[in-house]
Amino acid sequence: MNQNAVYELSDDMFEKLSDSEKNNEFIAVQSKTYFQDAWAHFKKNKLALVSLCFLFVMVALAILVPLLSPYTYDGQDLTLRNDPPSLSHPLGTDKFGRDIFVRLMYGARISLSVGFAAAFINLFLGVVYGGVCGYFGGKLDMVLMRIADIIYSIPSMLYVIMVMLIFGSNIFSVLLALSVSGWIGMARQVRTQVMSLKEREYAQAARVMGASHRRILFKHLITNSIGPIIVNTTLMVPQAIFTEAFLAFVGIGISIPQSSWGTMANEARSLIQSYPIQMLWPVLAISLTMLSLNFIGDGLNEALDPRKH
Repeated sequence: MNQNAVYELSDDMFEKLSDSEKNNEFIAVQSKTYFQDAWAHFKKNKLALVSLCFLFVMVALAILVPLLSPYTYDGQDLTLRNDPPSLSHPLGTDKFGRDIFVRLMYGARISLSVGFAAAFINLFLGVVYGGVCGYFGGKLDMVLMRIADIIYSIPSMLYVIMVMLIFGSNIFSVLLALSVSGWIGMARQVRTQVMSLKEREYAQAARVMGASHRRILFKHLITNSIGPIIVNTTLMVPQAIFTEAFLAFVGIGISIPQSSWGTMANEARSLIQSYPIQMLWPVLAISLTMLSLNFIGDGLNEALDPRKH
């Protein structure tokens, strides 16, 4: 068979595709960033998504209710003492005739503010401290981590009592007490992450290209550890809220007439036999908020971990 016959045979067997048919099997995939992909996976966790919505509603109520309500968190009316729930007072009144719903939402301001502020303070301290230890290593790492071990070895309640005695019972004291040793767990986690990442190829390449230590640490190493850091921060918020509530419940937290959820539970304790519903509201608020934050933390843990996708 000559060459011309081969060309004729191939023309008969194969037919050229038109331009419109060439891309029939082309599948367009939308490019997503790391956080867009994480959000897509987070939305699939219905329990975490409902918890996030609950948290947003709680924050909105904490902001709006004390502003829009005709009652104040410390306004007393002794003629309405211990009233049951009604249209004018949805959750009833306490032993001083104060509206419990307004006080509960005002308490949400303090409890949530303390929880998130303490978590972010511990986040900043832990990331910087643990990042420096893990990146430089050697004697500096050994000295700094031994200091952290000494701080952590002292019970946190001793720090709380000492801070309260010096600065009194206020929000600043509570934040300081929660931040004395609360950052150490974050520092240890960040140190471990940085030590495992600093030998990776991209970190070595940045070092060879002359990048500064600060840029390598925060731009490359900390950024690639952001998933576990965010999850740990989310789980630190309910811990801080519970600690503040416990301190207020035992009488060494936020001072009256300001109302956190722990303060409200402490005030309702004396009436638990006759008016147990007054204890129910702050306890329910603490429990639901802590539960929602833990569900959000679990959802973020799955969404930010590519191994679980």
